[in-house]
Amino acid sequence: MRCCMVNRGSLVLKSVRTLSTFREFSLVIVLVLVSIGMSIASPVFMTKENVEAILLALSVEATIAVGMVILLISGGLDLSVGSTLALTGVVTGLLLTSSGSIPFSILGGMLAALAVGLCNGLLVARLKINPFITTLGMNMAVRGLLLVLAQGRAVLNLPPGFTVIGQGRLLGIQYPIYIMFFLVIAGDILVRNTRFFRQNYYLGGNEKAARLSGINVDLVKICDYCLVALLAGVAGLLITARFGSASVTVGSGIELRVITAAIIGGASLNGGEGSVFGAFLGALFMGVLANALNLLGVDVYWQNLVTGLILITAVVIDVVNEKRKNRQK
Repeated sequence: MRCCMVNRGSLVLKSVRTLSTFREFSLVIVLVLVSIGMSIASPVFMTKENVEAILLALSVEATIAVGMVILLISGGLDLSVGSTLALTGVVTGLLLTSSGSIPFSILGGMLAALAVGLCNGLLVARLKINPFITTLGMNMAVRGLLLVLAQGRAVLNLPPGFTVIGQGRLLGIQYPIYIMFFLVIAGDILVRNTRFFRQNYYLGGNEKAARLSGINVDLVKICDYCLVALLAGVAGLLITARFGSASVTVGSGIELRVITAAIIGGASLNGGEGSVFGAFLGALFMGVLANALNLLGVDVYWQNLVTGLILITAVVIDVVNEKRKNRQK
């Protein structure tokens, strides 16, 4: 019996060690510890209202993170998601005020987002332009287009039939939270189990080998950029409906927070690694941290400093892990 107990103990220890190698497991542990600590430090932290506030604030970034992590897995990058988010909201708002048709306006906004993603995908896949330069330039171009379309002003007084998307509730919980969870679950299942999305791992690991193995690399890249743009468009619709207005400045800097969340969740800037669930946990970690700092009364400037340090730390960990894997090879 003693031998059996020893074997069981060693099996449990081995299982824990195996789990600890996954970034998702480490993030879950950190989130639990932070939540316990904040529950002690602030009785407000674990209230229903505060948890819903965290998830509601998280819904926009987590929605975009689903597409961003897939793009990072393939070795790509998109710095234009913030401007795409704003473009979708402004186009939808302008169409709502001129036509009054909610389905037509939403379709117009999503087509605008798709156009940005398609342009990014074609420039990167067909013309072989660096993703960083392509999407950075697209970000500035779309921000300029926004100012032209809206003449530098926010689009106000959107109809209740549209704003219910961001403000309505089901069982006491706002719709954007349901939409976020649906997209995260669907995205994680698709990336883990479908052949098309699994191709991104091969593409990010070795693009030349992926091309030689018969993968349509250009098509996968274009689809990835279109997907992240469409999800940025969904996020744009959610935030526009939530606030009842479309601003030309909304979404500034969100691309860096989304990339940070994906890297914290296990994605690599070199491609070939990451998961949708990990990206969600990374975004959740960022949201919980921001909420905790607010409850503790930490100045917003210090919060930006902390976010920047977290990004640098995540990148350093990514580089160290990459070097360790290369040495093992």
